Amino acid sequence: VQLQASGGGLVQPGGSLRLSCAASGSIFSIYVMAWYRQAPGKQRELVAVITSDGSISYADSVKGRFTISRDNAKNMVYLQMNSLKPEDTAVYHCNVRLKRFRFDGLQDYWGQGTLVTVSS
Repeated sequence: VQLQASGGGLVQPGGSLRLSCAASGSIFSIYVMAWYRQAPGKQRELVAVITSDGSISYADSVKGRFTISRDNAKNMVYLQMNSLKPEDTAVYHCNVRLKRFRFDGLQDYWGQGTLVTVSS
């Protein structure tokens, strides 16, 4: 299974970006899709998560500004980021929890990360 994230870049404060992450390979079912971020010198933190039944949760720091969504048919997860702040600057990683085959256990996979820089 491979995860390919894209959509990062340089944006001014107050601007928007949309991150995408595509999962490919042998996948029976994806249960959880999430975005994490890691800023320089800080620990990785959970930004947003969406489950297969549509339950969503966000870090307090991004509530009201970020929106996570998924396309189950395409095995993709998105993160729409609005009203970006300099403190949102980080490498954003997608994460999925899935079964590769019907009788497998759940496994976690990580994308390579995409850099988001918020600066004027």
